[in-house]
Amino acid sequence: MIRGHKVLLDIHLATFYAVPVSRLNEAVRRNRDRFPADFMFQLTRAEFADLKSQNAISSSGWGGRRHPPYAFTEQGVAMLSSVLRSARAVRANIEIMRAFVRLRHVLAADAELARRLDDLERQVEGHGEQLLAVVQAIRRLMNPARQRRRKLIGFLTEAEG
Repeated sequence: MIRGHKVLLDIHLATFYAVPVSRLNEAVRRNRDRFPADFMFQLTRAEFADLKSQNAISSSGWGGRRHPPYAFTEQGVAMLSSVLRSARAVRANIEIMRAFVRLRHVLAADAELARRLDDLERQVEGHGEQLLAVVQAIRRLMNPARQRRRKLIGFLTEAEG
């Protein structure tokens, strides 16, 4: 978590997409308009220093990084797969596109089912409580209630009550 965002750093993405970090950053520089601030940002020197101290990254004086890394949000990771040319990046981009198509189909099917349930509910009104109860049960299955809060273990103070 950096700046309130879950991110992946350029070095980790370079490993994942099987490209050198320099090639990844070069592709980003050449396609800067595809990476707005909510897709990617460069760490500040202070953030980089904090990261180095937390993760034992080598110092910049002895062959380590000389510039702070780029951090990519979820959208940035997806966009990165479209600008890189490695075989793995191409496969990742194809899978992302397939996932979007599957999601669109699921959402469309869910909307169609909701419409049909509305129609069915109008038809069964006045024909018995049991039919109406079945339609309402199906609707509840489509929109499950939030997870119940787990009962806490331990003691409560009088103020918590």
